[in-house]
Amino acid sequence: MPWIPVAPASSIPPGDYAHVEVDGVMVAVFNVAGSFYAIEDVCTHDGGELAGGALEGDVVVCPRHGARFCLRTGEALTPPAYEPVRTYQTRINDDGVVEVLAE
Repeated sequence: MPWIPVAPASSIPPGDYAHVEVDGVMVAVFNVAGSFYAIEDVCTHDGGELAGGALEGDVVVCPRHGARFCLRTGEALTPPAYEPVRTYQTRINDDGVVEVLAE
């Protein structure tokens, strides 16, 4: 399973995100206090993007209808979403680049 490069870790400050395509799926990679979490960038309520929503610790708030998702587990924490989002493993390689594991 290949690791897909996203961006240098230094270019994604805490509280921000970057996008990468993994096997035809848009994935958002969030920096939460120096830890990187990757989720499929789609709200399971209505299919809108989650990236750009407010971050509250390790939770992203959907900018459209306010559903909350745990970035660590993908769990939908509040209505109107009930289904989890897919999560992806991340790492920082020896060159300081954040990578996402394509599974």
